[in-house]
Amino acid sequence: MICTVTLNPSIDYVVSLDNLALGEVNRVRTEDMLPGGKGINVSVVLKNLGQPSRALGFVAGFTGAEVERMLADRGVDCDFVRLDRGRTRVNVKVHAREESEINGIGPAVGQDDLSALLQRLDGLGEGDFLVLAGSVPATVPHDVYQRMLARVAGRGVRTVVDAELDLLLDALPYGPFLIKPNNHELGAIFGQEVRTQDEAVPLARRLQERGARNVLVSMAGEGAVLVSEKGEVLRSAAPRGSVVNSVGAGDSMVAGFLCGYIEGEGNLARALRMGICTGSATAFKVDLATRAEAEALMAQLG
Repeated sequence: MICTVTLNPSIDYVVSLDNLALGEVNRVRTEDMLPGGKGINVSVVLKNLGQPSRALGFVAGFTGAEVERMLADRGVDCDFVRLDRGRTRVNVKVHAREESEINGIGPAVGQDDLSALLQRLDGLGEGDFLVLAGSVPATVPHDVYQRMLARVAGRGVRTVVDAELDLLLDALPYGPFLIKPNNHELGAIFGQEVRTQDEAVPLARRLQERGARNVLVSMAGEGAVLVSEKGEVLRSAAPRGSVVNSVGAGDSMVAGFLCGYIEGEGNLARALRMGICTGSATAFKVDLATRAEAEALMAQLG
């Protein structure tokens, strides 16, 4: 079983227009509403790839009910903690000459709510995956990822962390199976610019020294590089295509990597290849990647 955690889900209102003019009335060319949140994206893409998962997190109000409905329509199993106050946030994603986002706040999470979420992890065991993705909302303790990692420690659960800076660094002592910084996040950790795969490798090894087992660094048009716990350095170029929407591409890479790893029975080269092609397939469209789209890009890479 793969469980994903999204602490602050959303409904993403995605619009496209030729140009966004501040202070004026803007009329969109296309619009869509999608369930949002990094862990949710991972679960949706896993379903598209044929891998079951369970989405965990917090939802509230009529917008939370709509997130659950949209996920059910997509065939995603979810077991959210339903809050009795507030409402799940709505985020606005604007695609014009540049991408812009207006993200909502989300509901307040109490201690009992957090305890209920932690209890949902108790069914995980040997061979299961737990994906912790995204930021921590202000009303949730900043050490929540550490609590979750400690909760499943020693049970054979393979943990995946896709988060920024301190959230990622604080997770390393728990020996996550996989972390996925992009090159900008990796550079921010060490205070330097990371432009090439060669520059990423020694920094990835430094994160391994602090506890990470496998480090996957996504680098947009420069492809991706994986430094494995066995010391291997695996590289992949990026498939060719035009970027339409970068939102969800990193989450799709995580989903593709896990799918490739499971189907390949631990083959990291296959996992890397499927990961970068799934992430790219999402970047080349408005919605999240399908299996057919990911496989088409895998064929392109050869």
